[in-house]
Amino acid sequence: MHTKKIRRSREDVIFDVVLFVILTLIFIIVAYPLYFIIISSVSDPKAVAGGKVIFYPIGLNFKGYAEVFKDSRIIRSFLNSLFYTFCGTMLNLAVTLPTAYALSRKKFFLKKPVTIFYMITMFLSGGMIPTYLVVQKTGLLDTMWSLIIPGALSVYNMIVARTFFQQNISEELYEAAELDGCGHGKFFFSVALPLSGAITAIMVLYYGVGHWNAYFNALLYMQTESKFPLQLILRSILVQNEAQQNQQAVNAAARAALEESRQLAELMKYSLIIISSIPVLVIYPFIQKHFVKGVMIGSLKG
Repeated sequence: MHTKKIRRSREDVIFDVVLFVILTLIFIIVAYPLYFIIISSVSDPKAVAGGKVIFYPIGLNFKGYAEVFKDSRIIRSFLNSLFYTFCGTMLNLAVTLPTAYALSRKKFFLKKPVTIFYMITMFLSGGMIPTYLVVQKTGLLDTMWSLIIPGALSVYNMIVARTFFQQNISEELYEAAELDGCGHGKFFFSVALPLSGAITAIMVLYYGVGHWNAYFNALLYMQTESKFPLQLILRSILVQNEAQQNQQAVNAAARAALEESRQLAELMKYSLIIISSIPVLVIYPFIQKHFVKGVMIGSLKG
């Protein structure tokens, strides 16, 4: 039996072509900067400085990466950032998910006042100086906990997780479990969490990327260089390179050396961007299948 092929109208074809062109342009606008950084990080410094690198690498080399990893602080700070990100994200999940679950239950008698209390903190923050004084008085200054505990809960993320629990973990499901002697604690760990893979993945992504990219708290609270996260070390390297670029040469040989140093500094910038982006680029493909479902929480479906 042959199926009759539906003939598409001219307007549909034109619409598809225009849509394809627009999406292609958006993809190029988004993808090209990352592609440019990658090819620039493995190109000859003179070609990069001269603006010759556009579509493909010129003078393939890894000099920028070699110079970056000559600094012993890079590996140590990379491991520090991994540790801060892992511990911070685990603490965030341990605080956010139980809080969101509790506030999603209709029978929780303190639901409204607690929710209002949390929401007030979204609009009225203590500010940088009071927060610094709290960290100092609690003995967290210059410790890893100064980068983890102050941001243990994001109210926005908690509200997103609460919405997920309200829409996907029904009261009827808990009542059925309650008939078998299951309390809220057991229900949360045995039923709610296994059914919450999507929101857990989204929380891991949101919190993890936030911890990995954070540098301002470390700039405020950290004093010992051996405890610095990667982003703070990268910042210090870039600042040091810019300071070298601003130096004035006194003779031809010095000018040539200074120009080479400037070109290498530009190459190192691209290498540093790639190094700092690798963990996020590696993790995202494994949780991207949950990403769309997580970010569409609360949306209207047509």
